[in-house]
Amino acid sequence: MNDPFSERGPRRPEPRPTHPRERAERAGGSSAPDAVSHPRENRWEAPREAPREAPREAGRTYQLTRPARLDLETFAAQTGTHPDLLRRLVVLGLLDAWTDAEGNLWFPPPQLLTMARIRRLRAGFSINYAALGLVLDLLDRIAELEAAQRGRSRPTGGPPWT
Repeated sequence: MNDPFSERGPRRPEPRPTHPRERAERAGGSSAPDAVSHPRENRWEAPREAPREAPREAGRTYQLTRPARLDLETFAAQTGTHPDLLRRLVVLGLLDAWTDAEGNLWFPPPQLLTMARIRRLRAGFSINYAALGLVLDLLDRIAELEAAQRGRSRPTGGPPWT
């Protein structure tokens, strides 16, 4: 499986220095002519803390977690479906997926449930893939109408007739 986050690079054993003085100290030089010694050379001396700088770009945001998405191979393995069939279902509009800049398909995790629903309908009713789109839309519409009906209050306020 290709890692979509390969641009992150390898893990670093320790954080990168952010202050210019700290960078120069790690490189072996000093940033100021009157610098005494490297803070790690004297183990009894407390390490100096670099002053914090204000963020340079206020509008910049960072992603804290991986987005919830599955690549084509992972999605195919989890659903037990051939990747070519998944590509056809995306073209037919039965599955929602998006492509990245390299042309790879990515599926949101809720599409696993949609694929299970497609497989049940196909196995139970022998519906072809072209008609499955219509059947799925009708089942979704029925579910919406039933939910709306349950949400309505009864005009008489009496018990249900069933």
